[in-house]
Amino acid sequence: MRTIQILLQTTIPPVADDWSIARFSCLTNLLRSQRTPDGRVKFNVVARDRDQPGQPDSVLSRLDESEFDELWLFAVDKGDGLMPEDCAGITRFRKAGRGLLVTRDHMDLGSSICGLGGVGKAHHFHTRKPDPDQSRRVIDDPFSPHISWPNFHSGANGDFQEVMIVEPVHPVFADPMSPTGAIRFLPAHPHEGAVDAPDDEPARVIARGKSKVTDKSFNLVVAFEPSDMGGAAIAQSTFHHFADYNWDPRLGCPSFVSEPPGDAMRTEQQALRDTHRYAVNVAQ
Repeated sequence: MRTIQILLQTTIPPVADDWSIARFSCLTNLLRSQRTPDGRVKFNVVARDRDQPGQPDSVLSRLDESEFDELWLFAVDKGDGLMPEDCAGITRFRKAGRGLLVTRDHMDLGSSICGLGGVGKAHHFHTRKPDPDQSRRVIDDPFSPHISWPNFHSGANGDFQEVMIVEPVHPVFADPMSPTGAIRFLPAHPHEGAVDAPDDEPARVIARGKSKVTDKSFNLVVAFEPSDMGGAAIAQSTFHHFADYNWDPRLGCPSFVSEPPGDAMRTEQQALRDTHRYAVNVAQ
């Protein structure tokens, strides 16, 4: 089996006091550490931020011409992180049969991904592509009044949430070591975004969370199966499932994050093991 080539990329340029790719170092190191039984590297990982905004990104705009097998896109921008040329390059990449993970956050954070073919349709924001279900256009997290819907409160940064698997268990959530046969925990976040399966794509919701404020369920992960429309893909409700701060709050966060963190991801080792397992499953 050849080494899988993975690009981990944000939609902002390198900024120390923001969610730049440096804040996903634990994920980067986890994937780089994986070996086959005979000691070969499983994943070759390139981690980068985008070029300066206002012009096509030198990698994303021509992603289909690259050697990458997968793009994990962390949409951490305020709505202007991807140029039309970037969206076109990523869309061509997936249409060529290669894989995507596309994730964002609350309200309109990361809404530039609406320009992506296929996977972009799975993401709903506050002012761009809002959830067609009017009943879900309501504030869920009341503790950060400057953040409006979608903002599902699955717990504090640094804590974990229990995942509700949608049967049948998708391979990215499979865990033969689990008593349920599936991954049970992922990192929590006070205001997750909204994702759903588009009706015109071979996609389905594969995991849900539950709000700790309202008890409402919300979608965590949508999986797109490989088809003549493109390669396998994942749409995820928040990039905080992968951020260093959510795996271990001691690693720090941007100064604009004001919510007090928890520490259950550090004290409950099964939650971190499940999170690692999920990331590796997705990569494989």
